[in-house]
Amino acid sequence: MTTARRNAVRQALAGCQGFRSAQDIYADLRADGSKIGLTTVYRALDALSDAGEVDVLRTDSGEAVYRACRTEEHHHHLVCRDCGRTVEVAGPAVEDWAAQVGADHGFSDITHTVEVFGTCAGCAAR
Repeated sequence: MTTARRNAVRQALAGCQGFRSAQDIYADLRADGSKIGLTTVYRALDALSDAGEVDVLRTDSGEAVYRACRTEEHHHHLVCRDCGRTVEVAGPAVEDWAAQVGADHGFSDITHTVEVFGTCAGCAAR
């Protein structure tokens, strides 16, 4: 079910290029006059993530950060540690590897999460 608050979170993410924390999204919404609560932001992000509308990844410090999905296809992310620039990448070798590791150990219905972090060319040049 779509709610006005979920739409507000969706719109807040639509204008972002990189990943944002729930607290950042909450602060942006509050600065724009929204009366939304932080718990509601987390619930909306969970619902949007479950629906495949939002990408979620964990930073090196373990914090969950969010970004509007740019594609409906399964993909991974290459993320700049400095500026947050994110590139969606396909990983057929990763898909094959995950399936093989699962099969080698008798597992089925394999899923995985792979994120790659580095420094983009623009940040490296600075």
